[in-house]
Amino acid sequence: MPNVALVHKARISSFRRLALGTWRTTKNPTVYGTLRVEVDKVLAYIDEYREKTGRRLSLTHLMARVVGRMLVEMPDANTVVRFGRIYQRQEASVFFQVAMEDPETGQIDLSGLIVRDADKRSLPEIADAFDKAARDVRAGKDEEKEKTRKTLGKVPGWLIGFVLDLVSFLTYTLNFDMRWAGLPKDPFGSVMVTNVGSLGIEQAWAPLVPYSRVPLIIAMGAIVKEAVVNEDDTIRVARCMRLCVTFDHRILDGAHAAKMSKLVKQWFGDPYGFFGAIPGAAQGELV
Repeated sequence: MPNVALVHKARISSFRRLALGTWRTTKNPTVYGTLRVEVDKVLAYIDEYREKTGRRLSLTHLMARVVGRMLVEMPDANTVVRFGRIYQRQEASVFFQVAMEDPETGQIDLSGLIVRDADKRSLPEIADAFDKAARDVRAGKDEEKEKTRKTLGKVPGWLIGFVLDLVSFLTYTLNFDMRWAGLPKDPFGSVMVTNVGSLGIEQAWAPLVPYSRVPLIIAMGAIVKEAVVNEDDTIRVARCMRLCVTFDHRILDGAHAAKMSKLVKQWFGDPYGFFGAIPGAAQGELV
């Protein structure tokens, strides 16, 4: 059984072939972009959702749903590079970075949780899975991640790069399922998301992680009030969030970024229409 269910993507553009030959790894073909998104409507949706259902819904949960849909509508982002070729993933998974405190040293560390099949999950399913996984990670109860973290902690600093590259080669380049050796199955998924806004940071671009083979990382910034110009040139104050995106130019380019931006604005601009009516609430349009 392979580590990841993949199908070779044989038909690619001439530019994509050139890009694959130009950049050998994700250590340098990075592109950075920023998208400002108005969030007043989606925040109102979240408030009403919490009030009507009692569920602890958040912007992060909604991002999981949006990114899952994005991977369906923009499958080029849901790929892995192996042996200079692009392979299409068969599952849309979103990895979320989580800040946690080491119970022994008290140091702040980064771990993560993954939402499998994010495109097929309902909001309640995403919220429940996310909250449980986040609690387990922060409490050190995720045995798989704890074992991996402690094992890497024993590897000498001068050897860590080699070990990570070797694991990446075995699990992604050769596509071996290494669970028999204690390595988790596809631990990083299709796309990474980190909520730097929870730390009060308005903008930050996260680096691509070469050994993860993830071609796209989205950093959610803090929500701030900004002046927004309407179509009739009047000015209003709106709550906005910046999404800072880092992507692998061997796989994605400006056309993909434009499509992704349009999708995010559509979903956040019409939460009832895209995320669905709130159970127990009258259908309507948020203003």
